[in-house]
Amino acid sequence: MNPTAGMHFEFVTAPRIVFGVGAVRELGGIVRSLGQRVLVVTGRNGERARPALEQLAQQDLAATPFQVPGEPTTHRVTAGVEVARSERCDVVVAFGGGSAIDAGKAIAALLTNGGEVLDYLEVIGQARPLTQPAAPVIAIPTTAGTGCEVTRNAVLLSPEHHFKASLRSSFLMPRVAVVDPELARNLPRELTACTGLDALTQLIEPFVGLRANPMTDAVCREGLRRAARSLGRACEEPDDLVAREDMAVASLFSGMALANAGLGAVHGFAAPLGWMFPAPHGAVCAALLPHVMEMNVRALAARSPRSESLRRYDEVARLLTGHAAATAAEGIRWVAKLCAKLAIPKLGRWGIRAADLPAIVDKATQASSMKANPIVLTKEELAEVLVRAI
Repeated sequence: MNPTAGMHFEFVTAPRIVFGVGAVRELGGIVRSLGQRVLVVTGRNGERARPALEQLAQQDLAATPFQVPGEPTTHRVTAGVEVARSERCDVVVAFGGGSAIDAGKAIAALLTNGGEVLDYLEVIGQARPLTQPAAPVIAIPTTAGTGCEVTRNAVLLSPEHHFKASLRSSFLMPRVAVVDPELARNLPRELTACTGLDALTQLIEPFVGLRANPMTDAVCREGLRRAARSLGRACEEPDDLVAREDMAVASLFSGMALANAGLGAVHGFAAPLGWMFPAPHGAVCAALLPHVMEMNVRALAARSPRSESLRRYDEVARLLTGHAAATAAEGIRWVAKLCAKLAIPKLGRWGIRAADLPAIVDKATQASSMKANPIVLTKEELAEVLVRAI
């Protein structure tokens, strides 16, 4: 990430993004251009997908609802593929949070590639590459946090292995992302806070990480400005559509950033914590973020004081606080204060205890997200982060 000649990078995102209040009303026409029979993948509350189902009905499109009531599991994806095949579905609409969208992407990939989920899963499966384009996916996020409407992977839980792993392929990128800020108006305050802090994390980590590039820098800077001014307001005033719009942009941009520049230690921890404990992904990221920021800055100052990442932490502080002379320490305090204001629970709420730390640290060091962290943290440093977050 240090300035050198011969810059080389790629930037990949969804071929089409439709953004705006009321954008969901364009769904029928979008789907009709891609297919005729639709599997509508939703979260636990399928009733929330009524706006999407109404648009499909207006276009006389056959729609089969399919619920993913919790974490997207390998079993639920397999069941979704069976339903889609029996109903001869040729398009998938994934409507909901990250779980519904990841499940929808995985179902669409298995529809055209055949085989079993474990044939393609990383780490616990055979990690075979997908060789055929997935069935078209229209991703419609109803939270402002994961950005998975513009990412190339799907995170699935395997109950037998007690492990979360990814399907990863360029074929998993949704064909269309429909981002309607109005869909998040009914989110509970706690979910708005945790998903919003996940988006904030996904803007900070690619910006300070080892794989940053000018394209991801641009979306991260804009996303950080919007999240800084609107995350708290979206929690306090859920009907504020300007705040909801800002957070929808921040989340969308965070997905673009992570898909092209990777993440860091917060998500390195979140991977094992998400399958070892019943902890929602956004809540884990929110609890860890200020402590990982502090440890990264401390380690960089001690071992790599000329690092570009250290300068970038100062820039993050300026973007968050709005103060032209803000330093990294002030940025960390701003994040910690926001977490306190939003009543973000400590990791201990999810049953994580000091005795669990060695196993968590061992697994976190092997997580793919750790590879883009701006500095390699020692096991002792990683354990200290967890102690502070518990």
